[in-house]
Amino acid sequence: MTAVKKHDVFQAIADPTRREILYLLSDQRLAISEITSHFSITRTAVVKHLTILSEAKLVSGEKVGREKIYYLHAEPLTEIKDWLSYFERFWDNKLSMLKYLVENEEEDKA
Repeated sequence: MTAVKKHDVFQAIADPTRREILYLLSDQRLAISEITSHFSITRTAVVKHLTILSEAKLVSGEKVGREKIYYLHAEPLTEIKDWLSYFERFWDNKLSMLKYLVENEEEDKA
């Protein structure tokens, strides 16, 4: 029987603290104590955030001595990238329209 994810990628990145944790882990593996030192929240709160990120398969942790070291799994973020890429066509359309308007305004002034 497969375990059901309690949180998906979108839920996981919805919180600014979790997004910051992902930034921290993007460059290096960090122990919980090192992650906690970047925030004004308790270690327990950081662990809860890490649990949500783990459930979304964005991070993993491994026990090293007495500490648990966490590292990033960026692959699940492709789901967000794919979702956003669908909407890029709307941004591209708006930018093209703006360019057209600016260029025509400049021609009208000349």
